Amino acid sequence: MLLPVLISVLSQATFVTYLCLFEILINYSNGCSICPEWASYTLGVFVCHSCSGLHRNIAQISKVKSLILDPWTPSELEFMDSVGNNAAKAIYEQLVPAFYYCPTFKDCTVLRDQWIRAKYERKEFLCVEKQEPYSAGYREGFLWKRGRDNGQYLSRKFILSEREGVLKYFNKHDAKEPKAIMKINTLNATFQPSKMGTAHGLQITYLKDNSTRNVFVYHEDGKEIVDWFNGIRAARLRYLQVAFPLALNSELLPKVTRNYLKEGYMEKTGPKHTEGFKKRWFTIDDRRLLYFKDPLDAYARGEVFIGSQENGYIVLPNLPSTIQGYHWPFGITIVTPDRKFLFACETEVEQKEWITAFLTVINRPMLPQEYAG
Repeated sequence: MLLPVLISVLSQATFVTYLCLFEILINYSNGCSICPEWASYTLGVFVCHSCSGLHRNIAQISKVKSLILDPWTPSELEFMDSVGNNAAKAIYEQLVPAFYYCPTFKDCTVLRDQWIRAKYERKEFLCVEKQEPYSAGYREGFLWKRGRDNGQYLSRKFILSEREGVLKYFNKHDAKEPKAIMKINTLNATFQPSKMGTAHGLQITYLKDNSTRNVFVYHEDGKEIVDWFNGIRAARLRYLQVAFPLALNSELLPKVTRNYLKEGYMEKTGPKHTEGFKKRWFTIDDRRLLYFKDPLDAYARGEVFIGSQENGYIVLPNLPSTIQGYHWPFGITIVTPDRKFLFACETEVEQKEWITAFLTVINRPMLPQEYAG
């Protein structure tokens, strides 16, 4: 894709240099999901445009150049050819814990930034002692937590205890009893910088009285909040290993934490289909469809279980013809064994994205534990 552009603008000698560079890229880019157009010529790795900016933040270790715009010396080309992403991975990722979240280019900035710093700046995966902040099974510290009712962020003491199987927080720094105890067996954590309006925003959920409770936290320091996230993942993996002793790590890791399949606004009507449509924030969390009046509400206004096709769950790209009244123009009907749920999307693009997300869940066979739940 890039070579025809280079041919048209570069001299023959310069083009030969770039041809060598792209041959190295093909051999050593380690199957990057997007075509890397940048490289760290001090580490010998190819990176995407977005991550090149993060590498510049550790300029004392990683110096980057554009594959297209910057000149390359023969010695730099030789170094890139001698290393490459595969070799660098073997060096810098020797001891990555199974639970540690390895981000992709789709993940938020704080996850990608701390992954790069952990590998190249702190060299955490060359020495297990450096992994203690998130692998020890116990973590204590302060996070800014959003108030359940007033939306104000206040400093709260949090303790993660793998031995007790809980994450808990305290309303006062010297309090002896926790304000909330979140059991690890229902715990989930996912970064939500856009929804929360802070670059380090982390959404923690757990089940309280069989309802989903949201807790929104952040920390000014990127390493601190990512360490909390990976500490939760470590505790979750060890819980799952005990709960399912015959399962392989490859089966358990997708259940350690999960990102939401889809989030956004839709309109909904009530069970009689005669009520007016109301705008709500929806989240597909595994097989739960939750809806909120506000995206940062502590509790959902309602939860809908989404089963599989063989159990009678169907998604339709419209609303019943009998539905009247004002609503967004692009309807969705979810048919369950008990009733029909009616939703409306503002745009056709949103409608298609929601239908795709619903079909992803409905087309997936249910697991035995999901029947039990």
